[in-house]
Amino acid sequence: MSEHRNDGPGAESRGRHAIRSADRAPAPGSGGPIAIIGQEELQAKSATASPRRNILRDAMPPAIVFILFLLAWAGYRTFVLDRFKRRIVPLPWTVLTRGFTTAGASKKNPSELITGIKITTQVAVTGLVIATIVGVMLAVLMSTRKWVENSVYPYAVALQTIPIIAIAPIINIILGSGLGARIFTCVVISIFPIIINTLFGLKSADAGQHDLFTLHEAGFFTRLFKLQFQAALPSMFEGFRISAGLSVIGAIVGEFFFSQGPRGLGILIDIYKSRGLYNALFAAIILSSMLGLVVFFAVTWLRKIVIGRWYQAAR
Repeated sequence: MSEHRNDGPGAESRGRHAIRSADRAPAPGSGGPIAIIGQEELQAKSATASPRRNILRDAMPPAIVFILFLLAWAGYRTFVLDRFKRRIVPLPWTVLTRGFTTAGASKKNPSELITGIKITTQVAVTGLVIATIVGVMLAVLMSTRKWVENSVYPYAVALQTIPIIAIAPIINIILGSGLGARIFTCVVISIFPIIINTLFGLKSADAGQHDLFTLHEAGFFTRLFKLQFQAALPSMFEGFRISAGLSVIGAIVGEFFFSQGPRGLGILIDIYKSRGLYNALFAAIILSSMLGLVVFFAVTWLRKIVIGRWYQAAR
């Protein structure tokens, strides 16, 4: 007896329809379309809650360290220092209530500190901008020829190693003791990381890409802006972030040596120390630290805007 086979034009189409139906069928245990909708809702909720968890996760460790620092400060002042030194070192909450308000010995503390942080910020930002322009230009020149690098590099190192107190009299003779001398001090202290990191980044461009630009007969500026600067941006911004903190240090150090003109935080620190206004002294020191953090994180934010997306993707 012969076997009956149901072959024909419709069999192939029915087979394809069965395969497509199997592809659309939910996996065992998945719960079908309802489960898929539930998974999408859970993913949306987790995406909404994720930024909050990230902010909490990032903010908690610094907050805990800050609280431990305040407790260590108060404990050391209370249990370790003698009676005379306890008069000099105030408690943290005393600095907040008397150093930043008119309740302290000096009724002008708030207005003086506001003016001081404005002047110091102006000097630090101006010095950082000048150091960035000059440092990047020097790094570009050093990257073009080896003999230029060998000629300039020792003097860049010398700027980093010479103490400001040694050249302060020379700066005073040449630039006076006003804002110009403070800005110059800020540039001297903050320029070295910019030169070194920019030079490293410019020289880190891929050799194969250099050959490709040479093959297409690209000019100097085309190669510089489309290849070398693109490769150097991560290193450059690392140098900018280091120099951002150094610029605030340079501004305050310059105010110690060159006190002619408007009073910045460095001048106020010196004045409060000489007058015995220790609450105001610690308040000025805290503001100096906060200014350094603000400038540092401002450069970090700018780095994220300029290179954040493509650099993280490349990594």
